[in-house]
Amino acid sequence: MTTEIERIVTANHPDRINFTEMYVTHDAFRRDLARMTAAAAAGHADAPRVREGWATFARQLDVHHSVEDAWLWPKLRERLSGRPDDLALLDAMEAEHGVIDPQLAAIDAAVAAGSAEVADRVAELREALEHHLSHEEVAALPLIQSVMTPKDWSGFRGAMARRQRLSGAAEWIPWITDGMSPADSRKWLQRMPPPLRLLNSLSWHARYRSRNLWSH
Repeated sequence: MTTEIERIVTANHPDRINFTEMYVTHDAFRRDLARMTAAAAAGHADAPRVREGWATFARQLDVHHSVEDAWLWPKLRERLSGRPDDLALLDAMEAEHGVIDPQLAAIDAAVAAGSAEVADRVAELREALEHHLSHEEVAALPLIQSVMTPKDWSGFRGAMARRQRLSGAAEWIPWITDGMSPADSRKWLQRMPPPLRLLNSLSWHARYRSRNLWSH
């Protein structure tokens, strides 16, 4: 997994890709899976606010992975023609996505059925997703850094914004900052366009907080 120092060094090079949004999104996935693990262990996986928190997590994961599959990995394949080892890494990224989708469905089914296997299914997903996120951070992001430019990465961020649309951003921005320290939240929000920061300050953050996700 990438260290905080490595993240800062990468972010401070203007001629290199800044992966901040990728890292904070990965951290939010880990945070929510820890919450679902605790809820399942306590027998609260079917509580309404837990289920709403879980649905939010699943929705954001679907957006993240679908844009990688539709935009990022194909763009990388264009740059990696004739490099079989690197192409094999992209095959692995896509295969790991394919493992995770059925695990999400299995958790949904177990929760809906009130199954005693919810905690086991969540543990399986947590292991698989942590493997994927770490693999992406350790292997895929350095590869992206070596063959793509900051302009290319802006294209990926644009594809993500188009997939989210304004309604998705209204959830994604406060979801990302959920659990951040006030200082870290302020620092990260400075990366967002001023209109989105204003909307978050005026309504999105409060609306997200009022949902009381993961409470039971």
